[in-house]
Amino acid sequence: MAAPKLGSFRYSFAERREKKNLSKGYSYLGIPFLDDPLEDEEQEQDRNCFSSLRKKIGNWGNGFREFVIKAVQMGKSDPRKVVFSAKMGLALTLLSFLIFLKKPFEDLGRYSVWAILTVVVVFEFSIGATLSKGFNRGLGTLSAGGLALGMAMLSTLAGDWEELVIIISIFIIGFIATYLKLYPTMKPYEYGFRVFLLTYCFIMVSGYRTREFVNTAATRFILIALGAAVALLINTCIYPIWAGEDLHSLVVKNFMNVAVSLEGVVGGYLSCVEYARVPSKILTFQASDDPLYSGYRSAVDSASQEETLVGFAIWEPPHGPYKMLTYPWKSYTKVSGALRHCAFMVMAMHGCILSEIQAPAERRQVFRSELQKLGNEGAKVLRELGNKIKRMEKLGPEEDLLYEVDEAVEALQTRIDKKSYLLVNSEFWEIGSPQQHNPGQTQQDLLTADDHESSIPEVKSVSDLEALHSLATLNGENNHGNHRKQASLPAPLLSFGDNKEPNLDHESKTFESASALSLATFASLLVEFVARLQNLVEAFKELSEKANFKEPVHYQPPEILVAAT
Repeated sequence: MAAPKLGSFRYSFAERREKKNLSKGYSYLGIPFLDDPLEDEEQEQDRNCFSSLRKKIGNWGNGFREFVIKAVQMGKSDPRKVVFSAKMGLALTLLSFLIFLKKPFEDLGRYSVWAILTVVVVFEFSIGATLSKGFNRGLGTLSAGGLALGMAMLSTLAGDWEELVIIISIFIIGFIATYLKLYPTMKPYEYGFRVFLLTYCFIMVSGYRTREFVNTAATRFILIALGAAVALLINTCIYPIWAGEDLHSLVVKNFMNVAVSLEGVVGGYLSCVEYARVPSKILTFQASDDPLYSGYRSAVDSASQEETLVGFAIWEPPHGPYKMLTYPWKSYTKVSGALRHCAFMVMAMHGCILSEIQAPAERRQVFRSELQKLGNEGAKVLRELGNKIKRMEKLGPEEDLLYEVDEAVEALQTRIDKKSYLLVNSEFWEIGSPQQHNPGQTQQDLLTADDHESSIPEVKSVSDLEALHSLATLNGENNHGNHRKQASLPAPLLSFGDNKEPNLDHESKTFESASALSLATFASLLVEFVARLQNLVEAFKELSEKANFKEPVHYQPPEILVAAT
């Protein structure tokens, strides 16, 4: 078929049909296109957009679901938080009725927001915190109201200079109050200073506009007092939460946690527990699931929480077992400080497990029984002290908590004295080599030798030391010309084979010496922990006397025994 001429009807019709086919996805020959890159790219972008949106919606849904689950778990673990939230809602509901008051209490309804704000900022979790906040707010409002009234009267006498007097007074009062707030002893009253500044500025500015200084100050004070009273009554009368009880429970919990960490650290060290990689949370001293770490960390990291609870507890009236008017809450911080002093040693012992240089397992087993017993006895003392604080019970006059742990320390020290050559790289000892006196004795015999089989002579004086040195020199000359100084353990510290090459480079020997000393370091830290237990027991005795703890159940005072006979 002949091609249509340019400009003819047939040409225009063919051109129109070609455009139509191209728009439908057909080629010029009428064959449909198999693939359109632009269209495929747009479809891919649409699919990616929808999948990304669907993924975000799914992540939001999963996050919300996890939030709800954790919120429910928090309420189950501590029901007091649910009760506290309900009490807050009840207090706000009661004060919201002020909005609907009519004459003659229309002014109270107009400024009822101050009562609601007072409940929001004063209503705290514990009664002590509520009393502290309420006192600060009341004192700040009362003092600022009185000062503002005096300055208002003074500014009216200034005539045309009234605005300048108000501005200067606000600057001076703001400077003085802020500077005093930064003074260290004024830290408990920081919130009171904030309320003071807010009240003073509000009365001066609003009073200047309305010329009702007295009415503004009185209304604000009444509403703040009303809000504080409602918050205190509801918080005290409905399921009261005491900061003193929280402090008491926190101290007991720290005792138990440190005891668990001590047992775990000693057991883990003797079992040669190794970390493939030290967790980053432990390196940065953050919360971790490691039981050895989390136990002592709770005691070390609770100092600020204890100080806060003590600051609130001193505001609380006598209640429950704390019947003294001035209960010695600060003595709890002394006990916690002594416990924290012991927890530092547990932290250092855990550092021995985390260290790169480790003592050989064979040498740890030589002191296993003594180290294990000492760790168990130390943990036993911590648990006993924690239980006595929990029961608020004194130590008996004949009760010595440190007797067993002192016996364990002596046993470990005796063992170290007899096996001290295992705690150092004794290759360069000039005297006292066991193999000098018994050349046929192997290194494994040295590790497993009983105490009565030790062939190391006892040195009691300088003359004995010189005689022992002469004997070592004579043995060295008779050893076929071998003039190398013998050692208690001539083989490397990391290996106990008899075929090891004696000549090692300096770096290897340094590492071996450090690995031997690591066991001595762990043992010395454990002994230091026991030494610090004495301070902990003394702090507990001071607390039990000041807080008037009860006598132990199995103990009867002498006067009771005389009356019974």
